[in-house]
Amino acid sequence: MTIRIVRLGSARAADEGLRIGTVRRPPRGVPKAEFASRNYYDVWYPELSPSPDLVAQALAIHEKDNDKAWREFERHFRAKMARPEASRTLDLLAALSKQTNFSLGCYCEQERRCHRSILRSLLEKRGAAMA
Repeated sequence: MTIRIVRLGSARAADEGLRIGTVRRPPRGVPKAEFASRNYYDVWYPELSPSPDLVAQALAIHEKDNDKAWREFERHFRAKMARPEASRTLDLLAALSKQTNFSLGCYCEQERRCHRSILRSLLEKRGAAMA
C-alpha cells in the first residue's frame, strides 16, 4: 500500500487508488462530473494546497526558476502544513498509506518546483509508504 504523488490530468496507474486533488481551484472548463473520468481527481482537498498568495508566488517562481524564491515559498508552505489541522491530515494520510493505495496531485508539470514535492517530504517524515 502506498501514496503516489501525481500530476493531475495524467494517466492513472493501474493500482493508484483514490486520487486526491491538493489544488486551490478545480480544473477550468471541465464539468465537475468529469473530474475523475478525465484523470484530475476523485476528491478535491484544497486544505493541502498553498494559499492563493502562495499560489501566485509559486507561479512567479516557475517563470524565473529562482532558488531563493523557491526556498521562501517552501518555508511558508511548510509553516502552513505545520498548523494543527494540516498536521493531523498529514498524520492521517501517512497512517492510511499503510492500509490502502491512493494518490495526491497538483497541476504543475514538474514536481521539483511544486508543493507536492513538499507534501512528499512531509509524508515521508511521518513514515508514509510512498510509491
